[in-house]
Amino acid sequence: MRNMGKLKVTTPSEHEIVMTRDFNAPRSLVFDCWTKPDLVRRWLLGPAGWSMPVCQIDLRVGGAYRFEWRHVLNGAEMAMGGLYHEIARPDRLVCTESFDEKWYTGDALDTMVFTERNGTTTLAQTILYESRQARDMALSSEMEKGVSANFDRLAELLASGAVKAGA
Repeated sequence: MRNMGKLKVTTPSEHEIVMTRDFNAPRSLVFDCWTKPDLVRRWLLGPAGWSMPVCQIDLRVGGAYRFEWRHVLNGAEMAMGGLYHEIARPDRLVCTESFDEKWYTGDALDTMVFTERNGTTTLAQTILYESRQARDMALSSEMEKGVSANFDRLAELLASGAVKAGA
C-alpha cells in the first residue's frame, strides 16, 4: 500500500486500483460533491493550474457525464466522460470512465462507496480496468498526484462550510 498524504492507494487485484480517503463530513455531503456540477468543478481539477470549463452531469442510471479541463497557463486540454450504472444515494455511485485521449488501454469502471462513522466519511474509489496493462499504465501516470490534489481540495471545500445539506 502506498500513502500519499491522506490518500491510500492499493492494488487488490491485477485489474484494480482502490483509492481511499477520509473526509470530515457526512456522506450525503461528500456524495453531493461527486454529483452536483457546481460542486464538482470546485474540486475535481487535478494538480494546480487546471480549470473545468465543462462539467455536465445527468445523474440517473443510463445518464451521462462529461468533464473537460483546460490548463490556465498553456491551454492544454483533457476530457473524459461516461455513463452512470448505479446510483444509491448516499452510499454508492458506479460509472464508466473513458478519456478522449487514451492514456491507458480500454475503458474503466469506477465504483465509489461512501461509508460514514461518527461524522467522518470514508470514500473508497475502486477503478476496474480491462487489463493489468491498463491498470499499470494508470499507476505509472500522474494519476495518484492528481487524485491526491483533488481529494485535498475536496476536504478543504467540505471544511469551508460552503457545502450544505439539501443544497
